[in-house]
Amino acid sequence: MLTTDDHRRDSAGLLYVYPVVSRRAGGVSIGINLNTNNACNWACLYCQVDNLTRGGPPPIDLDRLERELAGFLDDALHGDFMQRQVPSEARCLMDIAFSGNGEPTSAPEFAAAVDRVGAQLEHFELRGKLMLRLITNGSLLHRPEVQAGIRQLAELGGEVWFKIDRAETADVAVVNGVPLLPEKIARNLELCAGLAPTWVQTCWFALDGESPGVAARQAYCALLAPLAEQLQGVHLYGLARPSLQPAAPRLSRLSAEELAAFASEIHEKTGIRVMVSP
Repeated sequence: MLTTDDHRRDSAGLLYVYPVVSRRAGGVSIGINLNTNNACNWACLYCQVDNLTRGGPPPIDLDRLERELAGFLDDALHGDFMQRQVPSEARCLMDIAFSGNGEPTSAPEFAAAVDRVGAQLEHFELRGKLMLRLITNGSLLHRPEVQAGIRQLAELGGEVWFKIDRAETADVAVVNGVPLLPEKIARNLELCAGLAPTWVQTCWFALDGESPGVAARQAYCALLAPLAEQLQGVHLYGLARPSLQPAAPRLSRLSAEELAAFASEIHEKTGIRVMVSP
């Protein structure tokens, strides 16, 4: 049986398509993994990808991706997949999510992959019924082909979950492993929100036993506040599964109370609604 702790990419025996029980989606999420080589342009401390490397994905076999998705949807909708693999309380398809083992938008075929997924949504009469999501670090929003893919996703009724874990340059370098100025984060976030409905997703945790401090919380709220009216909300979540990165021993979960307190602070300072997943 799948659980919220089991996000293996090979659970269905497929290359590009993998089902998970998602606590944030609230049921079964069908993942689309374009980064089958475990390569990403970021290196987040909390990443659950084993043997994570820097880089981009290999060429995508779009025909295979579409065949895998069609076969899985048929099994989930008309076969016995739900009964075999999913706990009774989670037997509901919630979304198709471009996520996986790296940054999905780093694939040159990203926009074409969105088209192929859209074709299957139409074929199974799921357009408007099954949410299409992109889970992204937002670092490649300056690329026209990425913007085109996000625009297509929006036309299919989809939305974007845009990763912002920290807002100060030094903290981003530590947590996400990249040199990124807050001005660029804000610029890319604003661009994304103009292309598709956009949520911010934030992983909040203690590092070396210390929770993010006042300065980190203030910088985060200051970054989001000017864009509040353009955002759908914030998904604030804690560590659910163990990191598979070298820094794993340095990470620890925050209490539900501490996450709730930060969620209240975000709402008070920005007006943005916050969904919390401890």
